[in-house]
Amino acid sequence: MSTFLNKLADATPASASIAQTLVVAQQHLTEHQVSDSTKLDCQLLLARILDVKPSYLVTWPEQILSDSQLTQFSELLDRRANGEPIAFILGEQEFWSLPFKVATCTLIPRPDTEVLVEEVLNDFPQTSDTRMLDLGTGTGAIALALAHEKPQWQVSAVDFNPDAVALAKCNAERLNLPQVDIHQSDWFANVSKEQGFDLIVSNPPYIAADDPHLAQGDVRFEPASALVADEQGFKDIRHIIATSRTYLKPGGILYLEHGYDQQTQIQAIYAEFGFTNIVTVKDYGGQPRMTKATYL
Repeated sequence: MSTFLNKLADATPASASIAQTLVVAQQHLTEHQVSDSTKLDCQLLLARILDVKPSYLVTWPEQILSDSQLTQFSELLDRRANGEPIAFILGEQEFWSLPFKVATCTLIPRPDTEVLVEEVLNDFPQTSDTRMLDLGTGTGAIALALAHEKPQWQVSAVDFNPDAVALAKCNAERLNLPQVDIHQSDWFANVSKEQGFDLIVSNPPYIAADDPHLAQGDVRFEPASALVADEQGFKDIRHIIATSRTYLKPGGILYLEHGYDQQTQIQAIYAEFGFTNIVTVKDYGGQPRMTKATYL
């Protein structure tokens, strides 16, 4: 019997209800110090086992759970207690109020990346005649969120990982966004220079290989190829900035997500390659998170 089930048996000698189970589960996760949202995590995991919405747990807290349901819940809870991201356990993560399938082949979409989406929408209010490229699309979160808001845009998205490409295509299908062109490419390698993009967006690898954060939290379960870049995290960023000049229309804008402490270096790289109107935007936590610039 798992540690959690032992604790539950001690707390509730008789059959356990939804409410009792959630109390013990939350205490169990709190002890492991793996989450700042233990209550929500437990609710999401139990709702998945019961195949209900989390609100059901609040409406029917006295419902008794079967031994099978408790065993299945315990298995998911143990995965979370070991630090596995809730998104990978559930296989889904919300981004821009849209449901995205996630997998270990690429990064989990994060709320702070929505800042990039907001900036693009503010800069490009037009609904048509806009060509956009998303480099390293992963789940397709950025490209598909923007395509959802601007269905008339011509949106292309690429990733070097074939599994990520397949995942992004799956998300495009689920979200009914078949117009988005998603294909494999190592950055610009398979992108036509003749297209001419009004904007290019990317959340590239930007973490240095020796960064201690790689051994902490959710990133332990995410692929290093989507996180780590050579040259102390700047190799891919420098390549994107330098190469994008060939692919942007005159006056086109490049948007890059980056680390909270990379603002100064990235602004300098933009300037080195002739970009102007360089602006860094803070994320929802007040940290510099995204820098955009124009190439004339």
